[in-house]
Amino acid sequence: METKASAKYIRISARKVRLVVDLVRGKDVAEAQQILDYSPRAAAREVSKVLNAAIANAEHNNGLDADELFVSKAYCDEGPTLKRFRPRAMGRATRINKRTCHITLVLDEREPRAEGKRRRLRRRAKPKAAEPEVMADDLEEEEMPEAEEVPELEDKAAEETEATEEQEESEEEADDEAAEEAGAEEEDSDADKPDEEKSESED
Repeated sequence: METKASAKYIRISARKVRLVVDLVRGKDVAEAQQILDYSPRAAAREVSKVLNAAIANAEHNNGLDADELFVSKAYCDEGPTLKRFRPRAMGRATRINKRTCHITLVLDEREPRAEGKRRRLRRRAKPKAAEPEVMADDLEEEEMPEAEEVPELEDKAAEETEATEEQEESEEEADDEAAEEAGAEEEDSDADKPDEEKSESED
């Protein structure tokens, strides 16, 4: 239920009051009072009086709780302008405009539907948090077959090592055969040398 309070013919220009009213619009009552109490502008005092009047109207006339109220509407309209004159040089006169304004504040309760929507959003967010646990289980199940495939890799590695060992053995055998052939050739050459020496001695 909306509750309205207004102040008319305030001797401040509407432009100056609107700077303060814009700070309060849409705020909770307690927060609006704090903003007005610490505002350095002179118009904040007048707006604070209107706010307190609106809170009193809501509590006493409509039976509302002040803690649940917020400023739903806040606006300032121009009032009648008081015209004054001052003398100037050479017998002239200039007009001075003393402006007035009308301040209006409307308070209303927070809708309970908005709180219900927030709760629904929180409830919907809970299943999303449970999804990563399911994904982790799936990953563990997928990792199990990879662990079973490890022995096959070990068998392949063992076969490769055996093949390399066989190649090394064959190379060693070939080297031994080459060394034996070389030793046999040296013995033949040594056996031929004494005959040659004998022939030289006879000469």
